[in-house]
Amino acid sequence: MTPSASPSGPATSTRRPNVLVFFTDQQRWDTTGLHGNPLGLTPVLDRLAAEGVSVDRSFTCQPVCAPSRASLQTGQYPTTTGVFRNGLPLPRDTPSLARSFRDAGYATGYIGKWHLAGDHTSGPVPEEDRAGYDHWLAANLLEFTSDAYETTLYDGDGAPHQFEGYRADALGTAAIDFIDRGRDRDHGHDRDRDRPFFLFLSFLEPHHQNSRDDYPAPTGYRDRYATPWVPSDLAALGGGNWAEHLPGYYGMVRRLDEVLGRIVSALERRGELDETVILFTSDHGCHFKTRNDEYKRSVHDASLRVPTVLRGPGLRGGVRLPELVSHVDLPPTLLRAADVPVPPEMQGRSLLPLLHGGDGRDSGDGEDGEWPQEVLFQISESEVGRGLRTDRWKYAATAPDADAWNDPRAERYQDAYLYDLHSDPDELMNLVADPAYEDVLVELRRRLVRRIVDSGEPRPTITAHELAPKAVSEDTV
Repeated sequence: MTPSASPSGPATSTRRPNVLVFFTDQQRWDTTGLHGNPLGLTPVLDRLAAEGVSVDRSFTCQPVCAPSRASLQTGQYPTTTGVFRNGLPLPRDTPSLARSFRDAGYATGYIGKWHLAGDHTSGPVPEEDRAGYDHWLAANLLEFTSDAYETTLYDGDGAPHQFEGYRADALGTAAIDFIDRGRDRDHGHDRDRDRPFFLFLSFLEPHHQNSRDDYPAPTGYRDRYATPWVPSDLAALGGGNWAEHLPGYYGMVRRLDEVLGRIVSALERRGELDETVILFTSDHGCHFKTRNDEYKRSVHDASLRVPTVLRGPGLRGGVRLPELVSHVDLPPTLLRAADVPVPPEMQGRSLLPLLHGGDGRDSGDGEDGEWPQEVLFQISESEVGRGLRTDRWKYAATAPDADAWNDPRAERYQDAYLYDLHSDPDELMNLVADPAYEDVLVELRRRLVRRIVDSGEPRPTITAHELAPKAVSEDTV
């Protein structure tokens, strides 16, 4: 930490801190040592958490690639951005992290997978679809322009660049090159060291390789985890394909941590590590086909919960944050940590007041009141759903008559899932039709309707499960 940075507030040096987002794809929270994985996959991340902040209960807004990425770029819910499923472009005029940092004088860069330019391209992304990033080396759908040892990224002019070696290593090398010698397109010279950078580094790992439904770890890494530790939910559920794929998945996670170590070393070498806010998180988790016929798109923590770590000036060391945190809370947190104004369109709340010993009231983003006691999540593609994750309960309602691909929302939902996370943390027993939980459901319906409205959607009606008829309508909430 720099001498002029305070552990109880944003950086106060004359130069704003650098900001680096290390963003993985489809990484469960329990792949990390800080969440109990015994395989030693993430020593670098665990060390950053010990020096910074572990957001212990961090959840995506939507367990699908494009919607979650849209939320992390904008601080808005997927239905607010309009990116409620894959294949939809982020609206070009949406306030974004890159635009906010650029307007504050930052050199902005994006490297890796984008997935927010719609279906019209798998590779180059038009400048108007880049949400304000200047330096650009990415592919809209990296899963289709690359393989484990064949990586193609496209620069700001749309020209392809091929990289040798393992894909995660290639992205890490490109990030280090940006940190060391990043070009400022506006000024045409090497980035001034006195000008901070905002770099969003977006990996495909540990997502499966779509072309062959495999988790291609670096050569030899799959063998290291041939007898893997198995998360309790996967072991209890059986089925799925985790037995086949966990070794490769864990090998990919291990290599990501090594790439993170290379980037941390590069920042240390430049004397900028303690001047850099680092955010590590993922877009969603992975249930290995145990909940439905693919990997995510479910209401369960295996899909929703992700590892999230912050380190840097203004982020007190060794904190394990217990509050429930949504992806929409991370963009305002990054902006406030850099003392950059938070756009009023952002729907999340900065975590910084929680780190200062407060209750989240002074969020600095127009929000009043204590920190919410639940996170709202949305489900698309598999079903149209809305749900809450509280300390004890997982509750979700779905729209049986909605078109899961084309309908962003519904007017009417029905109770579909209820799990008691205290007695059933692996979410094995759905209690939604049990009459003993009628009072719990009534309260959770009320809370869900309120959070749906607060997120900017019209007020829906939520009816009880058909085996336990009771309704919450517009005039009863």
